[in-house]
Amino acid sequence: MTGAPEDVKRKVAAAVDALADELEALSHRIHATPELAFTEEKAHAWLTEFLDRRGARVERGVGGLPTAFRATIPGTGPGPTIAILAEYDALPGIGHACGHNVIATAGTGAGAAIAIALATLPWPGRVQVIGTPAEEGGAGKVRLMEAGLFRDVDAAMMVHGRSGTRVWRPTLGIMKVKVEFHGEAAHASSWPWRGVNALNAVIQLFVSLDHLRQQIRPDARIHGIITKGGDQPNIIPEHTSAEFYLRAMTTDHVRGLERRFRDAAEAAATATGCRVTITSDPTIHEPMKANETMARLFGRNLELIGFPEDPDDPEAGYGSTDCGNVSQALPTIHPYVRISPDGVPGHSREFAEWARSPMARAGMVAGAKALAFTALDLVASSEALARAKQDFNAT
Repeated sequence: MTGAPEDVKRKVAAAVDALADELEALSHRIHATPELAFTEEKAHAWLTEFLDRRGARVERGVGGLPTAFRATIPGTGPGPTIAILAEYDALPGIGHACGHNVIATAGTGAGAAIAIALATLPWPGRVQVIGTPAEEGGAGKVRLMEAGLFRDVDAAMMVHGRSGTRVWRPTLGIMKVKVEFHGEAAHASSWPWRGVNALNAVIQLFVSLDHLRQQIRPDARIHGIITKGGDQPNIIPEHTSAEFYLRAMTTDHVRGLERRFRDAAEAAATATGCRVTITSDPTIHEPMKANETMARLFGRNLELIGFPEDPDDPEAGYGSTDCGNVSQALPTIHPYVRISPDGVPGHSREFAEWARSPMARAGMVAGAKALAFTALDLVASSEALARAKQDFNAT
C-alpha cells in the first residue's frame, strides 16, 4: 500500500516545525480564552485567520453554524476529499480540561503546513480542515453532517490529547436525558403534610440509579447532576430537575439503558407522589467505528516522526465524542497523542494545566505532522483510500 512520497512528507514536516512557535502561541491563546459550545467566536476568528494567511481557501460560518469553518487546500483536479477535523470549545468552569486547544492547533497546523509546503497538492483531490464547534455536549459534527458538510468527504480524521499516545481506543455511545419532577409547594415547617416534595423524588432517582449500576455492564456508565433542587429551605420543593448522561459500547445498549432509566424515574415519581417529565436528546453520540487501514497509516506516520505509541492504561475507561457519528457515516479515525503524564484524567483541572505545557506542544506538533502525512497518503494512493473504504464497509 503506497502513499505520499517521503520528500513531500519532509517538506510538510519542515513547515510544521517552522510554524510550531506560532501554533503553540495560538494554542495558549485559545486556552486562556475558553469559550463554550457554539460561542467559540474568538477561536474561530484566530484559526481561520491563521489558515487564510497560509494560503488555504477559507469559508466561515459553514453548515449554518457561525463558529464552524472549512479551509481547503486543492489538488490538481477533481479527486478524493480528505477532512482533518478541529475542535476548540471548552468545558464550563474548568476551561480546556479536554485539551481542545491542542486539537484545534494540531488540525489547523496540519492544514496550514500542507498549504505552505505544497500550495497545490500534486495529485487530484483536496485536503480540508473542518472546524467543528460544540463537541462538549452540542453535537456540532452531527449538525454539520445534517447540513451536508460531510457529503463529499471520503475520509476524516482528528487527534485528541491524552495521557498516552494510542492509535485506537474505543469510545462509548452517549445519550443525554433531562428529568423534571413536579410536586406541590407548602410551608416546610407549619404545613409540610400539604406539600409534595419534588426533591425527594430526584434524590430517590439517584439512589435507584446507584442500585442499578450493580446490574449494568462494566463498560456502561450512568452519571448526572441536580440542576435544580428547590428554591429555599422553608418551601417544600415543587419543581426539581436533573441532567444525566447514559453511555454504553453500542447504540442498542444505550437505548436499553434509557428504558431502565425511565423505569427508575417513573418509580421515583410514584413513590413520592410527583409527576415526572423525561426528555431524551434525539441525538445519540455514536461509538467510534474502527478503521484498520487508516489507523495503520497513522501509526506508521507516528513512527516516521519518532513519536511512538504508548502501552494502553488498563485503569482508564472510555469517553464519548460526536466524531463517532462521523465514523459511522464514512471512514474516520480519532487517535490520541500524549500531552500529559500517565494517570492524569481528562476533564480535570490538572489536565487543563498540562494542555498548555511543553508536553502539549510536543503532542500538538506530532499530531499536526501525522495528520498531514495520513491525509496526503489517502489523497496520493487510490489503493489506500479503497482499502479504508473496504474496512468501513466490512464492519
